[in-house]
Amino acid sequence: MEFFLVLGIPLLGGIVLALIGHTRRAAEYNALFSLLTLIAAINLTVHIVNHGPQLLFQDQFFLDPLNVFLVALTALVGFTTSLFSRPYMRIEHHHGRLTVGRLRLYHSMFQMFMFTMLLALTTNNMGILWVAMEAATLTTVLLVSLYRTTASLEAAWKYFILCGVGIAQALFGTILLYFAAEKVLGHEGGALLWTHLNAVKGTLEPTVMSLAFVFLLVGYGTKVGLVPLHNWLPDAHAEGPTPVSAVLSGLLLNVALYAVVRCKVLADGALHSNLAGVLMMGFGLLSVVVAAFFLSRQKDIKRMFAYSSIEHMGIVTFAFGMGGPLASFGGLLHMTVHSLTKSAIFFAVGHATQKSGTQLMEQIRGLIKISPTVGWGLMLGTLAILGMPPFGVFASEFLILTTAMKQQPWATPFLLMALGVAFASIFGKVQPMVFGESTLPKLPHKPAMLPVFVHLALVLMLGLWIPPYLAEWYRQAAKFIG
Repeated sequence: MEFFLVLGIPLLGGIVLALIGHTRRAAEYNALFSLLTLIAAINLTVHIVNHGPQLLFQDQFFLDPLNVFLVALTALVGFTTSLFSRPYMRIEHHHGRLTVGRLRLYHSMFQMFMFTMLLALTTNNMGILWVAMEAATLTTVLLVSLYRTTASLEAAWKYFILCGVGIAQALFGTILLYFAAEKVLGHEGGALLWTHLNAVKGTLEPTVMSLAFVFLLVGYGTKVGLVPLHNWLPDAHAEGPTPVSAVLSGLLLNVALYAVVRCKVLADGALHSNLAGVLMMGFGLLSVVVAAFFLSRQKDIKRMFAYSSIEHMGIVTFAFGMGGPLASFGGLLHMTVHSLTKSAIFFAVGHATQKSGTQLMEQIRGLIKISPTVGWGLMLGTLAILGMPPFGVFASEFLILTTAMKQQPWATPFLLMALGVAFASIFGKVQPMVFGESTLPKLPHKPAMLPVFVHLALVLMLGLWIPPYLAEWYRQAAKFIG
């Protein structure tokens, strides 16, 4: 029942808001649907952690500690983003940047985006996973182009074309996966069901599986934003509405990386070598280093934090590439704290850019005087994402770095250098934005900062103490991947 609700509520929400998304109460309905999805996700998570993995609907859907953990995280960030978007989108409409029709498009596509993410996470069928990722591309294209400016349309087209090419590579990889599995499982053996593939992965043709993984990594890696497949991501973040930036960084990148990890488990079993891990470490390390150096050149605050997302997804990809329980535990923890922190940062950035009327960092000054909560929210979020103790990002990065020192010592200097460059670049730009001199008047209305501080409180807690229930959950998922 909980599983049916997790998928059914956002789907119903998308349909309902397509009809009434232009009304004054549409934002409240959007938040209500997101809250109901979160409640259903929490109930489903508790059930799976207590009773173990489950197959549903003739094995078409599979729930285990790995994906149910991401289901709960997706529902949580989706709910807090819907709370933030309520006042944010109202002000955008008031300023004339959005029409009533585009508000309806935003609310309906937000729920459909949540549906596609949850479908991708819970399906057991690698073909349906591909369809869900393609559907997520289509919904986010509409969200990125919401303002209908020249820049937003260009960003949406770039996103659509690059991710379309990437998803085509993933389709070819899925076909090769089926080709390898059909010889073992037969036509009627559920050759695209992940659990069936996992059961026979040791007998799959290694050559075909190695080719399949390369195409799947390139395809889904485009959605993750791995260098050199990342070009769409900064533009999509900079030109779309800020709530869309929050869910792109906090949710879409995680789900795409989840698809890669599922494929890696199959490739490891079939190849009896670490080819998949080496490829992931290579792409991950390249992403960390390149993104860190691009950070110093950014003038637009949303583009800067978009490159920060590329850097952090590179760290997680590197961790999963190393493999083993410790690195996988660190990767899962980093996925969690990055999603919470980066969405909180975008919430604060949204209020700051609305007030100042620009996204250029040199024109945003003195946030601490204009609105202390926005200023402190942005500053604390920045310190958290840069890995300052005692926030959770420090704990996950420390775990990944110490594991790298032991398992892949050659990579440690590159990681440390990139983290140092990223720290100097971001902190040097954010500090004057928060504490500099400003001529702008104080914010006339109280900003919706509760989601920001809830997220940062959770990240702080995960840096100081991981609840035993959650730690066991991470261990189960890490063991499953490792």
